[in-house]
Amino acid sequence: MRVIIATDEIGSLSSAGAGEILAQGWSGAEVDVVPIGEAGLGFVQAVADASAAEPNGGVSGGGLTTVVDTPERLVVAVESETSEPQLGIDRAASSEAIGVALREALEASPYRAPEIVLDVSANRAHDAGAGLLCALGAAADVPLDGGVTALHGVSRVDLRPVRQLLGRRRLTVVVPRDQVGLPLLGLRGITSRFGRDQGWHPELLLATDASLQSFTAAAAPGRPDSADWGACGGLGFVADLLGGRVTTGSAYCAELGRLPERVRGADLLVTGCSMFDFAERGGGVVARVADLGAHANVPVILIAGEVVIGSREMRSMGVESAYHVRESRAGESVADVSADELAQTVNRVARSWSW
Repeated sequence: MRVIIATDEIGSLSSAGAGEILAQGWSGAEVDVVPIGEAGLGFVQAVADASAAEPNGGVSGGGLTTVVDTPERLVVAVESETSEPQLGIDRAASSEAIGVALREALEASPYRAPEIVLDVSANRAHDAGAGLLCALGAAADVPLDGGVTALHGVSRVDLRPVRQLLGRRRLTVVVPRDQVGLPLLGLRGITSRFGRDQGWHPELLLATDASLQSFTAAAAPGRPDSADWGACGGLGFVADLLGGRVTTGSAYCAELGRLPERVRGADLLVTGCSMFDFAERGGGVVARVADLGAHANVPVILIAGEVVIGSREMRSMGVESAYHVRESRAGESVADVSADELAQTVNRVARSWSW
C-alpha cells in the first residue's frame, strides 16, 4: 500500500511534524510525507522542512522577518505589525518593508540562489510594489516610498539598479489563494473593488487608480495589465515586471515536493488541518490536496483538530471521510491538540483505511 501525506498545520504542529505523526498509522505501508502550507500560515516552515533547512527569524529595517536560505532558493517573509485583518485601502502605506527585508537577506546570504521566494501575505500597502522596488534601488521622478498617494504624476521609473541587484534570479511571489487573479487597474481592479467597499467618492477612486496606472506605465511601458497584477496590493505587478510569477503557498509546496507526480499511482492521500468547517473548508492546503486526489482518482481522507462539516459537503469538495482529533470542549481550542492525541486518532483511522 502506498500512502501520501500532505497536511496543513494541525494545532501547533507544523505540516512536517503532523505529517510524521500521521505516517505512524501506516507503519507497514510505503509512506511519503510532503510538507505543505499557505502563505502567512505555515508556508515558510513547510519550505524549510522540505529543504532540510532551518528558518531564521530576526528583525530587519522592514520589521520581523523569517528567512530560509539555501543554495536553491532564498525565501523571505515579513510579518504584519498587527494580526488584525486589513480593512480597505491605506493610501499612505508603503511596501518598502518587504523590499528592505529582501535586500538585507540578499546581502547576508552566502549563496547566490537561482530563485527568490517572497511570502507577501502580510502586505497592507496599495502601491503596486513601488516601495518594494524603491528599497531595492529603483528611482523615479516622484517618491516611491510614500504609498499610492505619492505616485501622483509619476512619469519616469529607473529599474536598472533593481535588475542589477537581482541578476538572473527567478522571482516567485506567494500570496493567499483569494488574491490570485485580482487585476490591478480599472473597474475590476483592486482600487475599485476595495475602495467602493470603503465608500470612497468616485473622484478618489479614479485618482488612486490613475496614479497606479501612471506608475505601471512608467515602470513597464506598453505592458498590458495581467490577471494577477493586483495580488496583495499590487505586488503581483512586481512579479510580472521582473519576469517572475504569482502563486499560492500550497501550489508552491506541491511543486517543490513533486506532489502531483507522487499522487499518481498512490492508494491513499491523507491531508489535515486545525479546523475543518464549511466557512473555510479547511483552507488552501486541503483544497489543493483534494484537487490533486480528484485528478489522479486517489481517495482523500482528512484528519483535523475539529470537524464541523457534514459528509455531503466534504464529499462535494473531494474528501471521502474526515475525522476529528477531539470533540469541541469548552475553554479549549484546536491549538491545544497534542501529538499523543493526534497519534491515537490516526491509529484508529488507519485501521479503516489499510489494505
